[in-house]
Amino acid sequence: MAKQLDYHTIREIFDRFHAADPAPEGELAHVNAFTLVVAVALSAQATDAGVNKATRTLFQIADTPEKMLALGVEGVTEHIKTIGLFRQKAKNVIKLSQILVEDYGGEVPNSRAALQSLPGVGRKTANVVLNMWWRYPAQAVDTHIFRVGNRTGICPGKDAVAVERAIEDNIPVDYQQHAHHWLILHGRYICVARKPKCGACLIRDLCPFEDKTL
Repeated sequence: MAKQLDYHTIREIFDRFHAADPAPEGELAHVNAFTLVVAVALSAQATDAGVNKATRTLFQIADTPEKMLALGVEGVTEHIKTIGLFRQKAKNVIKLSQILVEDYGGEVPNSRAALQSLPGVGRKTANVVLNMWWRYPAQAVDTHIFRVGNRTGICPGKDAVAVERAIEDNIPVDYQQHAHHWLILHGRYICVARKPKCGACLIRDLCPFEDKTL
C-alpha cells in the first residue's frame, strides 16, 4: 500500500485525467434508472461487455419492473445465461423488481440505504446508480479502483470502504463527480493488475509504484 499522496499531487493527477477525458462515462448500457440497477447488479463477477451483450435484448422487452416481472425467473434466466452466477442473479432481478413495484410504486429509490435493501444490490452497486443516474458524487470502489488507489497512493485503504473514504477525503471536490470513473477506466485499461502499461500512463511521473514497466 502506497502512502497517501498530498493535495497538490492529487490535483495534478486529476487535472491530467480531466484534460484527457473531461466527462468519462460508465460502460454499462442502460435506458433508465431501473435498467441501470439491473445492469450493475448483473455485473458482479462479470465484464461490462458481457453484461451489455446479455441485456441488449432483455432491456428492449423489459425496461420496467412490471415488464421484468412478466418475464419471470425463467424468462430472465434465458437472457442472462451467458453471465456468471446467472441463476441467482435472475432470482435477484425478479425479487428486486417485485419490491420496486410493491414498495416504491415501480420507481427506483435514490437513497443508498433504500437501494442496498434490494436483493443483489450492495454498496458498490448503490453508489454506481447514485452517481450515474442522479449525478451524486458517490464513489463505487471495485477491484480496479482498489488496485489503483493502493498502487498509486491516490486513495489507499485496507478495504473498499476505506478506499471510498480516502477518495471522498482527498480528491478535490470539483473532481468528485467523475473520480470513480477516471480511476476505474485507468485501472481497466492502463494500470492493469499484471504488467501495468506504465509507458502509456499519463501520471507515471507522479506515481510512486516501484515496479513500473517502462
